[in-house]
Amino acid sequence: MHRSHRVAGALVGSAVGDALGAPFEFGPPGQFSARFPVPARGAKTEMCSGGPVDREPGEFTDDTQMALLVAQSLLANDGLDEADLFDRFVRWAEAEPPDIGAQTRAVLRCGAVAAAEHFATTGRAAGNGSLMRATPAAIWFSRFGTEATMDAARRISALTHGDPAAGEGCAIFSELMRVALDGGDPLEAVPSALALVADERRERWATVLAPSWTPADATESNRAVWPTLGQAVWGLRRGRDFAEVMRLIIDLGGDTDTVACVAGGLAGAVYGMGGIPMRWSSAVHGRVPGFGDQRWGLADLQELAAALDGKPLVKYEPGVISRIGPTEVLPGIWAGNLDGARYSAEDFAVISLCRLGDPFPHEVHRMAYVADNEWNHDLDAVLADVLDDLAALRADGRRVLVHCHGGASRTGLVLRGWLVREKGMSVEEATAHVAERWPHLGLWNASFTAALERLRPAEG
Repeated sequence: MHRSHRVAGALVGSAVGDALGAPFEFGPPGQFSARFPVPARGAKTEMCSGGPVDREPGEFTDDTQMALLVAQSLLANDGLDEADLFDRFVRWAEAEPPDIGAQTRAVLRCGAVAAAEHFATTGRAAGNGSLMRATPAAIWFSRFGTEATMDAARRISALTHGDPAAGEGCAIFSELMRVALDGGDPLEAVPSALALVADERRERWATVLAPSWTPADATESNRAVWPTLGQAVWGLRRGRDFAEVMRLIIDLGGDTDTVACVAGGLAGAVYGMGGIPMRWSSAVHGRVPGFGDQRWGLADLQELAAALDGKPLVKYEPGVISRIGPTEVLPGIWAGNLDGARYSAEDFAVISLCRLGDPFPHEVHRMAYVADNEWNHDLDAVLADVLDDLAALRADGRRVLVHCHGGASRTGLVLRGWLVREKGMSVEEATAHVAERWPHLGLWNASFTAALERLRPAEG
């Protein structure tokens, strides 16, 4: 898998976990599966409202808001400037975000030395509030090796959390993230990360990160840093894919948005952007109090992730292209190119297979992570995700519009895939059927045709 897929997966996965877990925050175990016993792929998904702060479906919380402040400070200063970052935190807190943690609020009200003083006075400063925002710095410093990654994690944590245990949790998380972004197995890296923890704190961290540890063994609530990271790693060990990791984590109850945020960052780095269900990634959004009215969405997070990994921060501008479609190619399934879809009737449920530039106005809009080249490591999973959502949206009675930039290759992949999977056609039959009805079909991508061959059920 290309590193860019992992980097995008880490940042988006963290925000997705945050938004997905928020409606279940401080609830009892098992609520997620009780409400969603099977995947909800239609117009209404598991991205729902509810929780202590009743947010919109897909809206992220203070976890991602603070993470975005970290990311923007790193980019603005070409690295870590603790004074600038602390000032950003203060400005955010002064805007009174409704779900700011009590410890973080107390520290940010009292100035730059308050974190250490808070710990010295109360002895309680090992909450998970610094771990929840650790993903952007982990991405940024992963390019510079283990020592830089773990040192920065400790320093950023200490801005609000005076207990060194919180900093060690952020350092361990960031090292596991660094390994995952480089294509390694973060679970195998746990022992080497623990070896770099201060002697007096190593045993406690080793306990919650051991393969035998389970959430039932926790001695604190998952608002503390130890069970938060312990549960995130436990979920990564147990889950077979991103969606299962999220289900396992949120079903634990308690501080579900933060634990899912931490687990989502790690799982996103492991499974990549294509491993995150598009019904979740497409819905994630939010604003940062105190920093204008920008509405952060999927494309913004993907662009920010690339910038954290050393690429230029450039907003994608597709330009104006001649509209193609929408045209009904298969019963209830329409096709178009980028502008054909952008300016289509808003009652379409749109599935986008390319970058968009400005967001669409459509209420139901899914965005899949597909490149028109040979580098789609997870193409089979992405195609299955698209076809499953397409089937659910059609079952809801929706007109579904599928498009890519030119309406040719990626659009044709999904149209042909629908006929292969749902109608039992051979790849050749599906290709001829679509070509007769959609003259813009592009067939240059051999990896797409190979994926369609794998989609066919085994004969006999």
